[in-house]
Amino acid sequence: MSLTKYLGLPFRYKIWNPLHIQLILSDLIKPNQAIHDHDTHLKAAINWLCRAQDIRDNERDNGGVSAGWSFEDNWLPSYPETSGYIVETFVAAAELLEQQELLERANRILDWELSIQNQDGSFPGHFGEASSKPVIFNTGQIMHGMNCGYQQLARRECLESAVNAGKWLITQQDEDGCWRRSTHNGIIHTYNTRATWALLQTGLLAKEQALIDAATKNIDWALTQQLDNGWFDNNAFTTGAEPFTHTIAYAIRGILECGLLLNKHEYIESAAKAAKALASLQKADGSIAGTYTQNWETSAYYVCLTGLAQTSIIWSRLVQTGNSPELQENIDKALSYLKQKQHINNNGSVNDGAIAGSFPLWGRYSMFEYPNWAAKFFADALLADKIHKDNP
Repeated sequence: MSLTKYLGLPFRYKIWNPLHIQLILSDLIKPNQAIHDHDTHLKAAINWLCRAQDIRDNERDNGGVSAGWSFEDNWLPSYPETSGYIVETFVAAAELLEQQELLERANRILDWELSIQNQDGSFPGHFGEASSKPVIFNTGQIMHGMNCGYQQLARRECLESAVNAGKWLITQQDEDGCWRRSTHNGIIHTYNTRATWALLQTGLLAKEQALIDAATKNIDWALTQQLDNGWFDNNAFTTGAEPFTHTIAYAIRGILECGLLLNKHEYIESAAKAAKALASLQKADGSIAGTYTQNWETSAYYVCLTGLAQTSIIWSRLVQTGNSPELQENIDKALSYLKQKQHINNNGSVNDGAIAGSFPLWGRYSMFEYPNWAAKFFADALLADKIHKDNP
């Protein structure tokens, strides 16, 4: 970040605001919060997501979940991309926490997503405003929710929606399996594999071979981006940037889940190589750095909490499938660290149950923001570990 941008931060993020000062001081004075059992932390994260949904309950955003709360804009508009995959979190938490009202919330998200789907099958990018153009990644994440709606909520129209979205993805795909059109910032991203996972799942559910073939082509392309040490090239938001652990984890998860669905050892091994590289970099306190270079080196002064939660889920999936049981220790340490960064105030404040994009709050990833996907992935990480431990 340039010096000019640094000097502009106080004005952009309104650092003088009393609430903002309070939130900053909380990270400085008391960086570690009390650790509770999984259920306590899970309920707090889910409650925050529910508030994020309720805050956007108006005619335009009816059913969607606010993208989060930030110093710059306070509560943000509903975010189609992340609302889509929050469906899965609400459905899973509804059973484990015995909160059936979460199923109603999941259905409300699906109703909203279906109402904004474009005629060509794609979904609006960004916040779904009239000027937004569809993006490969965003459409794929909403497909995850649609597949969940079909499988877990018996909504046939959700599978039809996902198939139409998948067919749009194919129209944007190049012959080598890469997506170079309709991408974030107009560049290629290896982390689109997480959209590929949804594409593959849709193809298998609907018995649509064209979708399955397109997904396989993309994963095969993604493997060409992996270095011998496990790191993936072309995996950041912008060209030449060091990828956040958030996007590194996106790439790994997509490849891993496709490997498990297809029982393809090559895919699973690719994901495991990268996941184990991150495990080797985990610090004693359970954290991993916010970004990494191609040599797995970092200059980041912060932890990308979202990426750490996502990585914990990947480690859980490898443990659950018998591929890397030794990673349980890494999971335990990661969840302990994340729990200490969640404020449970039981007062409905903006950070009550939330997870910030970074720790400290002024880290480069989602700076001064509590994004909904951070809470979602933290909840998913807790769910994954709890389910495994309850059903060894």
